[in-house]
Amino acid sequence: MYKKLFAFDKKQKITIIGTDEAGRGSGVGAVFAAAVCFTNKNKDLIEKLVYLNDSKKVSKKHRDELYEIIKNETVNSIVSAGVDEIERINILKASLCAMRQAVENVQKLINCEDLIVLVDGNRQIPALQYPQRFIIKGDGTSASIAAASILAKVERDRYMLKLDEEFPQYGWANNMGYLTKEHMASIDKYGVSPYHRKSYLQKHFAKQEQLNLF
Repeated sequence: MYKKLFAFDKKQKITIIGTDEAGRGSGVGAVFAAAVCFTNKNKDLIEKLVYLNDSKKVSKKHRDELYEIIKNETVNSIVSAGVDEIERINILKASLCAMRQAVENVQKLINCEDLIVLVDGNRQIPALQYPQRFIIKGDGTSASIAAASILAKVERDRYMLKLDEEFPQYGWANNMGYLTKEHMASIDKYGVSPYHRKSYLQKHFAKQEQLNLF
């Protein structure tokens, strides 16, 4: 699989920055975005990344291994947008803003204007001054996007584990903030934390209020 990802990037015949996000669908905490550029894409590095794929399809053990390699052997940036920003401008805009910042950070580091940005998903990044192409399921198509997905996923998972230490009653170490049945039951029992995205819970609480009328 990893060879197909790198073959796709090679076909672009231009410098690539890949970007992806993690945590957009979660009901808790920041959303994380990462951008990656392979500036030294040699055979040894590619072979080290044998497990590279969409982060959701990679085991935690291999994600952690890939994270260290990508962090140390690519030009990369990881940016987060916090709960306040998500609630203020909405999760889509917050995710795209974080992706733009990560891409711009990488561009400054590689100091290259002749490039294309490959964006995972079905939306382009607003106000980005470089040519870009969005790719649905890009984390399973492009090596650069897949690498960004690994960085964003691992960074966010580690962040959620720290939050779980502060609020263990919600089970964030297991659900990563996603609104599972058990997580919702904990919210009903303990209330919301400062890290919950309250806009994600509006329908739930509205339903609870309706039930309380009977």
